[in-house]
Amino acid sequence: MAISVQNFIKLANFYNQTLTVMSAVCVEKGGINMDNYVGRFFVADVLEYIVEYGHRLTQMGPVPDDVARVMKIFEERFESVKDLVTPTEKPIYEMTLEEFEKLMNI
Repeated sequence: MAISVQNFIKLANFYNQTLTVMSAVCVEKGGINMDNYVGRFFVADVLEYIVEYGHRLTQMGPVPDDVARVMKIFEERFESVKDLVTPTEKPIYEMTLEEFEKLMNI
């Protein structure tokens, strides 16, 4: 995927649509709290990807002010969920039970 403002906007729209679906699933599952939904890990990974994409986009040159504001919002959201992202140093199947439980917040 070529790094561009248009692709960043597509990723941002995907993230927002994913949150909508996640919310609908939580309602359908009896109104569970989104913080207890297992899909929150995927959403955190998506957000991590979008934030990194935004960083790379800004390294290529200036971005429009409205896009920069959205990037800032995503960075702030990511700070609150960064402990949920999939670790990159070790795949789940190589984790000890303790590491897995910590990852899953059990």
